[in-house]
Amino acid sequence: MLPGVDAAPAPARDPSTRVGRPSADVRSPMPDAGRPLQTEYRPRQPLDLLATVGFHRRGPRDPTMTVTGGVLWRAARTPQGVATLALRETSPGLVRAAAWGPGAGWALEQLPALCGAHDALDGFDPARHPLVADAHRRNPGLRLGRTDLLFDAIAICVLEQKVTGLQAFGAWRRLVTWFGERAPGPAPVPLFAPPTAEGWRAIPSWAWHRAGVEPPQSRTIVEAARRAGSLERATEAASGDARDTPLTAIRGIGAWTAAEVRIRAFGDADAVSVGDYHLAHEVGYALTGRRTDDAGMLRLLSAWPGHRQRVIRLIRASGVHEPRRGPRLHPEDHRDR
Repeated sequence: MLPGVDAAPAPARDPSTRVGRPSADVRSPMPDAGRPLQTEYRPRQPLDLLATVGFHRRGPRDPTMTVTGGVLWRAARTPQGVATLALRETSPGLVRAAAWGPGAGWALEQLPALCGAHDALDGFDPARHPLVADAHRRNPGLRLGRTDLLFDAIAICVLEQKVTGLQAFGAWRRLVTWFGERAPGPAPVPLFAPPTAEGWRAIPSWAWHRAGVEPPQSRTIVEAARRAGSLERATEAASGDARDTPLTAIRGIGAWTAAEVRIRAFGDADAVSVGDYHLAHEVGYALTGRRTDDAGMLRLLSAWPGHRQRVIRLIRASGVHEPRRGPRLHPEDHRDR
């Protein structure tokens, strides 16, 4: 058994779920998990498990992911069904994994990709800027992993349009716990897999409103859900920026959302979320000591073709931040207007 996963503690009650709300109540019985499938993964390159896989966590109360006692728990709706994955780095260079549910086999087979096995450093020269070089040296295990779950990425990225992170995380938490599926396995807190594409389509308008989602975003998710099959086929057949074409054909998905989807679903090391309220400022300040706009950011990042998202992640890992000043982000100030 995976170390630290020997017992199945009683589920904790999520305070966000109250009587009268449309949900699979967290107090409902945990699905019969059965015996887990287990494996060991030995990455060929250094791996910071929590930084790499934890990147996909949407806020501290994400109902699909939690970290307790060094074990990272992740619930997902795989092509083979719901799965709960438990990951622990038991020694340098060794990750032990256990998975429960009908999608357990898929989750373990996909584990290397989630941990960045397909993330190649070919052509990346961190020495082109001292901050990037230092961040790369300090974070050798920072990999760009991929979930291979396109629609989940679309849903969370659309929810993050034009709102603060806290608003988006709250909407994600409510919708997944209300309309998702309770995940199996002995996780320390109740975990939920997101709804199916059909499940997203079936969410009533009043539930979107109560979750804090504006009509333009809910319509976009519903339309993407209606085309889920064709979107998956089109994006799998393309690569890089070409994956944007089928995504941006949906009303409400623009360049920012398409780039965010590619980062999460496909681990795109070159994607840049143009149109983000903060990103250009962050990159400009880190690399030049002063703010810049989207065009200036793209010029700066052009020094690392094929690795622009990697540089962004390293900048954020460096801990270098512009001193805060000016008004806080207004919910309508950015992202695919």
